[in-house]
Amino acid sequence: MPILLPHDITAQLDAALAVLDAHLGPARIAAVHLFGSAIDGGLKPRSDIDLLVSVQEAPDEAARAALMRALLAVSAPAGEAASGRRPLEVTVLALPALHPWQYPARRELQFGEWLREELEAGRVEPPMADPDLAVLLTQARQKSMALRGPEASALLPAVPPADLRQALQDTVAQWNAPADWAGDERNVVLALARIHFTAATGGIAPKDVAAAWWLERLPAAHRAVLADARAAYLGLKPDDLGRRPDEVEAWIRHACAALRSAWAASR
Repeated sequence: MPILLPHDITAQLDAALAVLDAHLGPARIAAVHLFGSAIDGGLKPRSDIDLLVSVQEAPDEAARAALMRALLAVSAPAGEAASGRRPLEVTVLALPALHPWQYPARRELQFGEWLREELEAGRVEPPMADPDLAVLLTQARQKSMALRGPEASALLPAVPPADLRQALQDTVAQWNAPADWAGDERNVVLALARIHFTAATGGIAPKDVAAAWWLERLPAAHRAVLADARAAYLGLKPDDLGRRPDEVEAWIRHACAALRSAWAASR
């Protein structure tokens, strides 16, 4: 069954592609893939539009900085419905850095609304090795739409299962204390549900689908935080997890410990 492009984001996608062409050059862009909730499960009230951009050669510092600033004009913070735009998350990869595959892979840049204040202040992240690219490439190869260029499975390297697992472990290792998830409680809770789903199945599911899958497997005593995070993500109730720090901390520690135990048992 062909993947259908959500009609309500076509204008924003056209604007984003125009910005990419202006700052990277259409001849250097090997492919642009749309992935994530836009084509898998449907966009939710606060969903990003996820774009993976593959280029023939790495852009220089000036091009990266100009592109990051220009993307601010075609993105909008989550919840700004009046703007007619959604948050963009744009990741740019240079193909020579991906072939042959090595973990962690290098990304040239990643734009997201969490960087808006930094970008408006003129601060731009440098290229860096990013463990999460193992997950992102796996997701794009499993389900994405090519807006430019070949399908992801024909262009992007397959990530070995051991590297995908290492990426999940490296992600979980970030969350050790409340300061690590303060202000981002809902996203961290849902990310842990997705990690449990991927660790168990090898697939990558939308946040709400992974949460529903894990809710069926969680002991009743540990369901409330995840159920509330899922409901808030779907726009069914307000997000109040930031006002429940002790409950959220206990849940995250349980979720991380369960993953570590499962990984240890499978060695």
